[in-house]
Amino acid sequence: MTAQGGLRVGGLTPLTTIDFPGRLAAVVFCQGCAWRCGYCQNSTLLEAGTPAALRWDDVLAFLGNRQGLLDGVVFSGGEPTLQTHLPAAIEQVRALGFEVGLHTAGMYPARLARLLPRLDWVGLDIKAPLRTYDAVTGTTGGGAKARESLDLLLAAGVPFECRTTWHPGLFPMSALEELADELAARGVTHWTVQCCRIDGRPAVAAQPPELRRLAVRFKEFHWRA
Repeated sequence: MTAQGGLRVGGLTPLTTIDFPGRLAAVVFCQGCAWRCGYCQNSTLLEAGTPAALRWDDVLAFLGNRQGLLDGVVFSGGEPTLQTHLPAAIEQVRALGFEVGLHTAGMYPARLARLLPRLDWVGLDIKAPLRTYDAVTGTTGGGAKARESLDLLLAAGVPFECRTTWHPGLFPMSALEELADELAARGVTHWTVQCCRIDGRPAVAAQPPELRRLAVRFKEFHWRA
């Protein structure tokens, strides 16, 4: 099976130290996403039919030249699992000797389940408490799909973290605390709260002190402005 010419790539970060914990990695941004979160920082990646910014063959050539220099490759987006060529692309990257990470919102649980044996780490976006999911994503039923994907990750034993983008205009601190309780009760140990950015600036000037109370529920907790 080959992804040659198939994976629609919207961009490439040649080197990152923060997108794949503990690894030096490249990030491949996949074109297309079915959700419409109002705070999306990668809005140019939303439309699946947008012409690819890079040929997948060229990305593979770049990665081939980085063997021994990079530890891993992260597939991000957009929503990577939207693309049917993703499994083959992952196999090609693994064949080059790289570990593979995935950033996903968990909107296609069955596809994620098939990918999990090929993945070394997952960053799962949990957008909101279940009752406000539809308003945040601009679609219906996304919260249940994200929870199903979370359950799959917990059962598979693949290292992962949950990530939530937040500011008070999305949902109040009390709802974020509710979400923290839910994630901890489900068995999540790594959670990152990312401050929503508006016009490139953090919507919250500093880490709210309430988050220190949430941090104790998790083995690792991070606030990113």
